[in-house]
Amino acid sequence: MQIEIYQIDAFAEQVFKGNPAAVCPLNAWIADELLQNIAQSNNLSETAFFVPYHDKFQLRWFTPSHEVDLCGHATLAAAHVLFTHLDYQKSVICFTTKSGDLLVTKRVEGLEMDFPASMPKPVIAPDNLLLGLDIKPKAVLAAFDYIIELEDELAVAALSPDLALWKTLELRGVVVTAPGRNVDFVSRCFFPKLNVDEDPVTGSAHCELAPYWAQILGKNSLTAKQLSARTGLIGCQIQGDRVLLTGSAVDYMRGKISF
Repeated sequence: MQIEIYQIDAFAEQVFKGNPAAVCPLNAWIADELLQNIAQSNNLSETAFFVPYHDKFQLRWFTPSHEVDLCGHATLAAAHVLFTHLDYQKSVICFTTKSGDLLVTKRVEGLEMDFPASMPKPVIAPDNLLLGLDIKPKAVLAAFDYIIELEDELAVAALSPDLALWKTLELRGVVVTAPGRNVDFVSRCFFPKLNVDEDPVTGSAHCELAPYWAQILGKNSLTAKQLSARTGLIGCQIQGDRVLLTGSAVDYMRGKISF
């Protein structure tokens, strides 16, 4: 059996930037064990699989070790494959996922993803969260990740956490954030529990970050930058209980998987 595979740099305007994701279009679902084996062999933070479903597409995301409920950059990559390589003619794609229906709209400025917002709330920090830090946080919050706010962008860039301690935490991962110098806010995202020590650009984390910073800064339209080695820019727009995330994507590689 052979299936096509694309490797896409998401939230990027040139290769070697943004967040790489693998995308595998399928005509029908194959065994979950095979999906996980493919993701493990790809060894990227996410591999996306989608299947046509009436006028929509069923979409699932796998890290090298787990299936996850929501992934922004691999959704962007999947939409890019449909628009660029699979001759999808409409301007809006509807993906059916574990997090509900997700819409991706083709805009002049990039691909706009409509995701559910999740407002972080202050929490008492677990011991291992604080022990894993090498700096005192300004605030600790949680949604589906722990959110650590630091004083400024330089502190986020310089952070060197003890990821072994963070691997034991209850939530999905740890997102560190601060006000930006040339953007509204910056972040770095760590998911050692999912065998992804630091994710280059994490769309789903901005479902938590954008509502928080919109409230702090008093504005609903924000620009964000993730300070990984590859870096990436994300446009964020708050609309009620939804977050519109906009970014670009570029091809890195195309091939076939044989098994």
